[in-house]
Amino acid sequence: MTPDEPTRTAGEQEALALDAADPGHRDLFDVPPAAGGPYPQVAYFAGNSLGLRPKATPAELLADLDAWAELGVEGHLEADRPWLPYHELLTGPAARLVGALPSETVVMNSLTVNLHLLMVSFYRPAAERYRIVIEDSAFPSDSYAVRSQARFHGHDPDDAVVRLTPRDGEDCLRTADVIARLDEEVALVLLGGVNYLTGELMDIPAITAAGHEAGAVVGWDLAHAAGNVPLCLHDWEVDFAAWCSYKYLNSGPGALAGAFVHQRHLGDARLPRFEGWWSTEAATRFEMAAESRPPESADAWQVSNPPIFSMSPVRTSLELFDQVGIGVLRERSARLTAYLERLLGGITPGRPLRVITPADPERRGAQLSLRIAGPAGAGEVAKRLRYEYGVVADTREPDVLRLAPVPLYSSYHDCWRAVTALAEVVPKSAGVNA
Repeated sequence: MTPDEPTRTAGEQEALALDAADPGHRDLFDVPPAAGGPYPQVAYFAGNSLGLRPKATPAELLADLDAWAELGVEGHLEADRPWLPYHELLTGPAARLVGALPSETVVMNSLTVNLHLLMVSFYRPAAERYRIVIEDSAFPSDSYAVRSQARFHGHDPDDAVVRLTPRDGEDCLRTADVIARLDEEVALVLLGGVNYLTGELMDIPAITAAGHEAGAVVGWDLAHAAGNVPLCLHDWEVDFAAWCSYKYLNSGPGALAGAFVHQRHLGDARLPRFEGWWSTEAATRFEMAAESRPPESADAWQVSNPPIFSMSPVRTSLELFDQVGIGVLRERSARLTAYLERLLGGITPGRPLRVITPADPERRGAQLSLRIAGPAGAGEVAKRLRYEYGVVADTREPDVLRLAPVPLYSSYHDCWRAVTALAEVVPKSAGVNA
């Protein structure tokens, strides 16, 4: 039960006042019930791992399912949202979200599958130029992917894959240090646009330009950037990118991913590319020709026909981003994250807690990561937050707790709840600097 007004502290009253002035769009989402604590709904900070379900998703998905029941195979052409060109409904909104042309954008597959399909085209190692640059704290899937690509091309991945580490005593990479490592041996730069562990927003345009100047191809994993920060992939001249849509894009677990290929590469017959039925131009697809006629668009990187019922939640979510606008969300994200940062600054002195996300708002998205020292592991802290206080946080063992105040549905009151609970779960420790 929500506490009565007289029992609220000044801090809670401030949070509620901020929510009244800057409410976000929480009403558009299904917020899970709390497993503990005095509030009926969770304070949800795991949207950087799995976003909440939009309330519109079930009805939209059921409408597509009903077309199957009512039309059978004729749904390919006669459904209200015909299945044959269904993926085109997602192209425009996805392109607008990442700052791309529609011809450069396609929604397909899953993130790592897309990275592999794109590396077929863009990782072309030569005798002297064969290295792949990633961050040492890259998400494991990216690490596995580039190592397997290097091995596939006959290289020792321990030699071919260059892993960038922060300076001693620091948690995040410096742009200058990334650029300094790009030399004539680098064939591919593949970094996370927002680092999954620290929440650091990389300087995508500067690193892309430096990679090109060094003669490398530059791609980006935007799993934690798409729907989180504004992107301008076309103007930044990124060669390729891929992203998932189940984190900030709220399209459901394992949802379809996105891919980007810059306009200058479209129609380039020199690029190798894996092909399938959906790689050929739509106008002649049903001629059943033996050879593909790929369109001069990112659609040429498609292989199989798209799974309609998996596309439906992505379409619903992308339409929501179109309605609200990533610029508006970024502004609220900066306010919300700064508020959370201020509250954390009030409890970290004297506790074994340290924020490792950059303090500069321009160098981060909607995430603050804390390193927890001492015997209390991040997993145990997160468990207590959830079951005793109704606060859902995300962890990366052994010692990182990630809090993502998502601007679409997180509230200032959520932030107050999280920090108040964290102060109780992690007590002050003797010997910890105040």
